[in-house]
Amino acid sequence: MDIQKVLSEMTLEEKCSLLSGADFWHTKAVERLGIPAMMMSDGPHGLRKQDQTGDHLGINDSIKAVCFPTACATAASFDREAVRAIGREIGAACQHEDLGVILGPAVNIKRSPLCGRNFEYFSEDPYLAGEMAVSLIDGVQSQGVGTSIKHFAANSQEHRRMSSDSVIDERTLREIYFPAFEQAVKRAKPWTVMCSYNKLNGTHASQNRELLTGVLREDWGFDGLVMSDWGAVSDRVAGVPAGLDLEMPSSGGSNDRRVLQAVREGRLSEEAVDVAAGRVLQMVDRYLTSRRPDTPWDMEAQHALARRIAAECMVLLKNEDDMLPLHEGEKLAVIGRFAAHPRFQGGGSSHINSFRVESLMDALQGMPGITYAQGYDVKSEEPDEALIAEAVEAAAHADKAVIVAGLPDSFESEGYDRTHIRMPRCQVELIERVAKANPNVVVVLYNGSPVEMPWLHCAKAVIEGYLGGQAVGGATKDVLFGTVNPCGCLPESFPIKLEDNPSYLTYGGEGDVAVYAEGVFVGYRYYDKKKMDVLFPFGHGLSYTTFAYANLRLSADRIRDTDALTVSVDVTNTGKRAGKTVVQLYVGDKECEVFRPVRELKDFAKISLEPGETKTVTFTLEKRAFAYWNVKLHDWFVESGAFTVEIGRSSRDIALSSEVYVEGTQTVPMTVTPDTIYLDLMKNEKARRVLAPMMEKKRLLDNENGSSSEAAAEAITDEMNEAMFLYSPLRAMVSFDQSMTYDEVQALADEINNA
Repeated sequence: MDIQKVLSEMTLEEKCSLLSGADFWHTKAVERLGIPAMMMSDGPHGLRKQDQTGDHLGINDSIKAVCFPTACATAASFDREAVRAIGREIGAACQHEDLGVILGPAVNIKRSPLCGRNFEYFSEDPYLAGEMAVSLIDGVQSQGVGTSIKHFAANSQEHRRMSSDSVIDERTLREIYFPAFEQAVKRAKPWTVMCSYNKLNGTHASQNRELLTGVLREDWGFDGLVMSDWGAVSDRVAGVPAGLDLEMPSSGGSNDRRVLQAVREGRLSEEAVDVAAGRVLQMVDRYLTSRRPDTPWDMEAQHALARRIAAECMVLLKNEDDMLPLHEGEKLAVIGRFAAHPRFQGGGSSHINSFRVESLMDALQGMPGITYAQGYDVKSEEPDEALIAEAVEAAAHADKAVIVAGLPDSFESEGYDRTHIRMPRCQVELIERVAKANPNVVVVLYNGSPVEMPWLHCAKAVIEGYLGGQAVGGATKDVLFGTVNPCGCLPESFPIKLEDNPSYLTYGGEGDVAVYAEGVFVGYRYYDKKKMDVLFPFGHGLSYTTFAYANLRLSADRIRDTDALTVSVDVTNTGKRAGKTVVQLYVGDKECEVFRPVRELKDFAKISLEPGETKTVTFTLEKRAFAYWNVKLHDWFVESGAFTVEIGRSSRDIALSSEVYVEGTQTVPMTVTPDTIYLDLMKNEKARRVLAPMMEKKRLLDNENGSSSEAAAEAITDEMNEAMFLYSPLRAMVSFDQSMTYDEVQALADEINNA
């Protein structure tokens, strides 16, 4: 399609009409010029294509499809290729259904475990979230189908989600809430970006020019289409020049007419409309060029893939006395409603109408020695004595009890936030009562976000299964019986209690204002800095085998920030089973002018090892691994100094550590005034050079006046004198030693600035 030629042939009315949807899922067609409509669909862990009445909350049925593990689960895999494989299969399904774009992935940061939509998001860590997003987008778009990375930006709560104002400082945005989007945009090049509902620092995302044009296009080079979340548009006319190309869903022509009127009245340029309409045409042209509706869709094969990947995502949190894996022939009491009716996905716009659901009891069918008891209901939190008694009886006559528990649908969903992170009371009491009847308890959790575990001491083994998709039951069996050696790691910290979370005091906001007061200290960045006990740390995950790390090697012990640093480490499987492990690389700034975390994840690799096998894992670190966002430069900045390079099993379990000195090649501009203190002046080479004669004169005077009484010597120490001097401003020379006038002090400041 020659987009400029088509635009030149369109009327202003036709161009304005392209800036909103035709209905809930389609762009508008321009039949006169042969431009068809393009359909898009909800995702991101499967296809939620609605043939009939459309909605964005999962209320109306969609076509039968495959529900893959959700983002909270796939992030736990730490497996780029597994996520890419899911993307390829979703892309194939989209081609089969003649869809141009699937809405996802969602990469918002898990600021608090309370966010009702956390199951759709990857991680509390921006690097991990970005890597998962890149992989999913690469997979989908390899099939000629577009993605819409969402929700841009700082959309980390559902409470007041369409009116809330996320108030966040520049550094926190750049280091925590932007990087996952940035990496995806730069490396995977999604066809579209979806703006969020919320305001960002006072301006709706849908009309925030700094966000949609300044950051997204000018800083990151995005050249695709920006669409709104469904109903996110506040002022459509303001959104056009800000960079919002497509409003979804349809406004019934209302906002099209407002845009048209604004152009005719001179309040909006036709060129701005041309740019937005051109991007819509570009997206439709990509769809037309890439469409392959004859693509086969093998749901059974996808179900098998979903099972394999769900097993890769499961995290073995605890395994006391080698309680797992289970062995065939053991008498097992399998307890919990979720064992027969699993919770495997979240509610809302991502809800898939699964063509098939496989529970743990389905997967165990035909195995001898299995008894089942429901144990609890999901309609009420209140313990049901009859159900618990039945479960206790089953456990008492079994070798081991497997309790499948977690969070019901009503506890977490799109549209609202949780108010606590407790599990239902009926499940907690069930676990405690069963453990009294049989101490060999294994708990499997199906949930989309962390939970408190007051019952943890009752369980000898715990598996975090997250929301593992429609094949979660088979995957659970595979991990329980050791067919798959667990290899997932937590993509988020599990606090002991909600009050420990860094955002606890301000999460949700006051009215419509949500201040992100914890800044860059989100998740493990906060817990590790505070040396605070957690239930389970970020990156934690056990295996049925063991791994040893050795020979951490850095390519240099000193580099410039323009150089790359190569890091290698040897990993050996020291156990008796084949298994996979996630090698996590963290970097920490040992001393810095700004507050920084103790360590931050900068890379990871998942490797498979046979018993006794050793592999060397190699990483490459570049400037961003050592940099922080400097608000004076408005850029990434490396402060010269020593950095730790660590290899860990989690953020709290560091196996090996080394050190590298990184020399920063940028300088931060310093404007000296009479109020600038000597502590800061002495750090600046220019200032030291200009002040050198004066400092020498001061030293000589201090030596001449050095004698003092014994009482004065006790009261005024050398340390106190030095501190008093360093914390004094340049203008102090006017007041204290009267060696200069204020005009001379100002002239000295000017000399330093001009040096």
